[in-house]
Amino acid sequence: MAIGSGLGAQLGISAETTYGTYVAPARFLEFTKESLVLKKTTAQSAGIAAGRLLALSSRRVVTRREVSGSVDLEVVNKGMGLLVQALMGTTVTPVQQATTAAYLQTHTLASTAGKSLTLQMGVPLTTGAVTDKTFLGCKVTSGEFSCEVSGMLTGTFEVDGKDCDETQTLTAASYSNMSPFHFGQMALKTGTFGTETALDGIRKVSVKIERPQDVERFYANQSALKKEPVENDQVKITGSLETDYVATTLDDLHTSDGATSLVWEFVGANIASTYFETFRITLPAVKLDEGPPTVDGFGVIKPTFSFTGLYDGANQPKIEIISTDTTV
Repeated sequence: MAIGSGLGAQLGISAETTYGTYVAPARFLEFTKESLVLKKTTAQSAGIAAGRLLALSSRRVVTRREVSGSVDLEVVNKGMGLLVQALMGTTVTPVQQATTAAYLQTHTLASTAGKSLTLQMGVPLTTGAVTDKTFLGCKVTSGEFSCEVSGMLTGTFEVDGKDCDETQTLTAASYSNMSPFHFGQMALKTGTFGTETALDGIRKVSVKIERPQDVERFYANQSALKKEPVENDQVKITGSLETDYVATTLDDLHTSDGATSLVWEFVGANIASTYFETFRITLPAVKLDEGPPTVDGFGVIKPTFSFTGLYDGANQPKIEIISTDTTV
């Protein structure tokens, strides 16, 4: 028996081979909050019957089912590959670094067609019994990462799903020894792509990657369930840089509307040789939208610059992970 509260909850995840077809969880994520729910659309008969004052229970029908919600977690040094792959789209095989225990995952921006997940939630009753809610056909529609002074690197993944299956057997959770990335490991670099240099004064960074999709693909012959969502707009990448005004680098870029490459990375413990646990986001071209410095008192000037990620014509945005994970 588990503890009869959120302390006994679990979240398992696997990549699906076929959209909406159950795959038993292969990894278990430590999460801080989730809001995954089954949404159903119903219709009630409006038929008139002599003397009937209340609609009949038997005349209410479910006309569609779908899943929506999000998962919040701390970004850790292992097990992040499946979520990042579902967000970015590239099918990734970790590449061993030399002959060490370090493996590099390079998640380059690509189409998310065929990238869906089974997410299995274990939700405890107060008795300690854990109920199964298995969410099928989960497409990641956005991922947002954030880290500030003294904080952890956190991620929020928005999900659209096909259905909730409560007939599966809850898979027993197992966890490896994971460590979170945090502000003490954070670096931010800007400049020419490939030769970016450290930028001083950065206090908080956030990056959001949105994958717009048509999630309304409900057709006849589908038993009230949707077909796999299809991308229906360009990717949107936005973010913000909260700073102390120590230099005019960002202010000048805002004024000129010039582009800069942005590298945001976290480097953790050494794995072997020259290879360290790493989580790195590279945006080859960003332009600053707003945030020029203003004076609102006696304190240090602290502008927050918002930005938009764009295509530089040659290089795609990517997320790189170096870990001991030999598979995504």
